[in-house]
Amino acid sequence: MSGSTLGHLFCVTNFGESHGPAIGCVIDGCPPGMLLSEADIQPELDRRRPGTSRHVTQRNEPDAVEILSGVFEGKTTGTPICLLIRNTDQRSKDYGNILQTFRPGHADYTYWHKYGLRDPRGGGRSSARLTAPMVGAGAVAKKWLHEHHGVSFTGHMSQLGDIAIPFESLDHVPNNPFFAANVSDIARLEAYMDELRKAGDSCGARIDVSARGVPVGWGEPLFDKLDADIAHAMMGINAVKGVEIGAGFASVNQRGTTHGDELMPAGFVGNNAGGVLGGISTGQDITVSIAIKPTSSIRSPRQSIDLEGHPATVETFGRHDPCVGIRATPIAEAMLALVLMDHALRHRAQCGDVSVSTPRIAAVRSAG
Repeated sequence: MSGSTLGHLFCVTNFGESHGPAIGCVIDGCPPGMLLSEADIQPELDRRRPGTSRHVTQRNEPDAVEILSGVFEGKTTGTPICLLIRNTDQRSKDYGNILQTFRPGHADYTYWHKYGLRDPRGGGRSSARLTAPMVGAGAVAKKWLHEHHGVSFTGHMSQLGDIAIPFESLDHVPNNPFFAANVSDIARLEAYMDELRKAGDSCGARIDVSARGVPVGWGEPLFDKLDADIAHAMMGINAVKGVEIGAGFASVNQRGTTHGDELMPAGFVGNNAGGVLGGISTGQDITVSIAIKPTSSIRSPRQSIDLEGHPATVETFGRHDPCVGIRATPIAEAMLALVLMDHALRHRAQCGDVSVSTPRIAAVRSAG
């Protein structure tokens, strides 16, 4: 299947199916000499792992990562790194009732028309389970970016369904199942999800992620713009239907006197650009928001058609996230890291020797 590789110099090829023996990825282009072990990767996979709360799928996968190649005596060799995650808790019988029909809002119909066959077990190749290897690859990218450039990543859920989640502190993100930067509204969010699950329905979410410490100058003009590649990667996450960089759609209501981030000797006045101008990083935080649609695999009866085009009613009985956005924060962070890693290597290859006398200003300061 084409379309399974992301990146140019730091290339990640994703493989596997939701209910196959294993899923994984091959990372080609990781620089040699970096200390790397499973212990560097596993914490990120644990953040994304299913079965961690009653609000997500109860599929009990340990998501234990294995490094099969590309590391010798604890260091990356510069050759392809293969990461393997074995599937251990498949329950394929749950999908027997949809062999002849198509779930509304799911890739069943489009996969069938494109390939002439499909793997209905957990969605096969279209399953959100295939984001796990990307989180593993993102952990490798995060480690290199932090060691060589001091880049760090943060993310949080800012909206669950129709509930906007007020930002309080990033310190709260690891302490609740929603990755919310909030402690005051968690009980409300839990009650909302309990009600949704009982109703056999689902909802969407908004996730905000950022990268801090990104140097100025990463990215390319026109079609390989840094923000274009970020949007491309984010749209590659299952169920993502919208991406905003910086002010995003709020830019429509702004005027140039407001939107244009003024430059001062002490730094930029604002960051409506989201850390990218002309496709090239400004040195400010890269800020991205994604919109995730409601889960399409739900218990509520839905109208569809069968393989012959006759009317059919579809109910999905497998174990599913009523909101896939709940576990999406580490995924979005990983995809942002993969894009920045690729552009870091591309910049080093072409423009690593460029030097100008103008000082780099990155800090955001308030006007006045």
